[in-house]
Amino acid sequence: MEFDQQFVEYVVKAIVNNPDDVKVSRTVDERGVLITLDLNPSDMGYVIGRQGQTARAIRTLLKIVGAKNNARVNLKINEPEGGRPAPRRQESRDEIDTSAVDNLTI
Repeated sequence: MEFDQQFVEYVVKAIVNNPDDVKVSRTVDERGVLITLDLNPSDMGYVIGRQGQTARAIRTLLKIVGAKNNARVNLKINEPEGGRPAPRRQESRDEIDTSAVDNLTI
């Protein structure tokens, strides 16, 4: 196992509640190294962090590790099956009750 792959696995296993479910794979192509991360769906929030700050920090550190080895390294976090549902939006204005302001004169 390469050092960059070990690094990601070590950091993520230290963050999550289910370290046995963490799987890290590494592929190399013409664009560089891609580290792919699979984990338990309940741990996604810990790895992503508030507004993506934790994932961004892991990616930044991983780029530094790659730079030391003259490699471009990227991290992809696979969303688990089922994923999170899309945010619900109101479909039409008919559902909004405007009766409180219908006769309002300004």
